[in-house]
Amino acid sequence: MSAPSQRELLKAFFNNLDDEPLEPDDPFYYPFLQDTEDDPIAILAESISFSQSQSVNLFTGQRGCGKSTEFRRLRKQLEDDDCIVFLLDMRDYMNLSTSVEISDFLISIMTALSEAVELRYQQAPQKRGYVERLTELLTRDIKVPEIDICGITASLKEDPSFKKQLQQSLQGHLAKIVKEAHGFAQEVVALVRKATADDNKKIVVLVDSVEQLRGVGADGANEVYKSVENLFSGHASSLQIPMLHIVYTIPPYLTPLAPGLGRLLGCNLGCTLPCVHVQQRDDLTPDAAGLAIMRTLIARRCPVESSSLFAQAQLDDLAIASGGDLREFFRLVRASLIKASSGGIFPVPDAVIQRTLNHARREMLPIAEDDKVWLKKIHTSKTAELTAIEELPTLARFFDCKLVLNYRNGEDWYDVHPLIRDEVRR
Repeated sequence: MSAPSQRELLKAFFNNLDDEPLEPDDPFYYPFLQDTEDDPIAILAESISFSQSQSVNLFTGQRGCGKSTEFRRLRKQLEDDDCIVFLLDMRDYMNLSTSVEISDFLISIMTALSEAVELRYQQAPQKRGYVERLTELLTRDIKVPEIDICGITASLKEDPSFKKQLQQSLQGHLAKIVKEAHGFAQEVVALVRKATADDNKKIVVLVDSVEQLRGVGADGANEVYKSVENLFSGHASSLQIPMLHIVYTIPPYLTPLAPGLGRLLGCNLGCTLPCVHVQQRDDLTPDAAGLAIMRTLIARRCPVESSSLFAQAQLDDLAIASGGDLREFFRLVRASLIKASSGGIFPVPDAVIQRTLNHARREMLPIAEDDKVWLKKIHTSKTAELTAIEELPTLARFFDCKLVLNYRNGEDWYDVHPLIRDEVRR
């Protein structure tokens, strides 16, 4: 193969590893979760299928573990079960780095739902979109000044000061906001059932990306964490939307912050999407089944035989070093491709793999001594080791920064990221 042809294949392989959600029929998609006894998507789909009038469901997992892709599989399964499904990416409607309240949360969800309904059915419920109704409510009934009907959604997402002002203005008026949101949702159900000529049509709303809520800086992070706790544990009835089956993604840190959250919400048991199990829990020996999954993910994206670029042992080393985090695994493979390509050396030499891992490890260092003590406890016990609720922001940071990863085989357990394990054990 000529050098230019090889370079184009390498570019294609590199771009095939982009971090983008996949549809179930995408040739890159590998449904490895369907081969497990505890497939969270199958459980969510069955929970919704069994529920009649409405339901609340929770779905969690760390960034990069494939939630958005699996949400698309959930959508397909529910549509095959004759449901109408709206998948809402809240990154387009929420500022995920500032505190959230039930008022702006419901406003963002209903705005997203309104746009999705109008896009699919070319009409709004009762010929009035949610933003139009909201603007009328804010200016006529609540009397919030200077609300721009064209700009409120963008301002909520892009302008933290506007969001804060709106939150303050709506305090004392939450019942009206909730009533308007729930009423709009019921009109959406009526519109869909009329359009489908099915008075019993089940409507499902998948609320994606909420798990990405996190603050900036110690004070900002703590404020966001507390606001998320209050949102889900303090406004349970408001999150139960009449006539809708709704799935909220939630941050991993919310479970220890608000134990028994599912009972508070009156929802089905929550589902977790863990990292791929690439090492055994206790002795850290490689897990053959998990490593085979990771190699298959690469083989599906590689335009040539992956063995012509990477030895199996090299891919296994990268998979183990990633901790089974899909996004991190793809990042390590891409970095190795770039390092090898820049030197014009293929198959990828072992020295390149080592340089990639050293580079990735340096990104995670140094680790504060106090953090090391806690991380060592987590590594030893394989639990979150949360001794006081006031320490939750630190644990949340461990999850967000991938210093701690979540696994499941029979039960949930935790371990520190493999690249910092030696540093923590010193």
